[in-house]
Amino acid sequence: MKPIREIEGRAFPLGLKNCDTDVIIPAHYLKTITRLGLGRGAFETIRAQPGNVFDDPEYAGANILIAGDNFGCGSSREHAAWALNDMGVDAVIAPSFSDIFSSNAFKNGILTVVLPQAAVDRLIEVAKTHP
Repeated sequence: MKPIREIEGRAFPLGLKNCDTDVIIPAHYLKTITRLGLGRGAFETIRAQPGNVFDDPEYAGANILIAGDNFGCGSSREHAAWALNDMGVDAVIAPSFSDIFSSNAFKNGILTVVLPQAAVDRLIEVAKTHP
């Protein structure tokens, strides 16, 4: 794995609190042991909703995810990190993370950044107004 020196790019302003690994990658994708293609299933339930940030052309190519408190909670599935990685996410910013998710993300080259809620809220606002 290459050392992370700098990450820049567009951000998905998700902001969802308690986003568990079932939301990140639904259970029916767990049958695979390959990492490739899991990005298509990432946030499937959110992508089914009209106007979601993941299918908005304004955020095409985004590589940073701004999430809510307790991101990656739930089961310990490494598939969640694989799915984020496959969809091109290099970093996730949130007020807090599940310990297991943070560990899985790190092992898969995804940086997790913990910031105060007010800072995360501001980043979400900026990402929404200046994609």
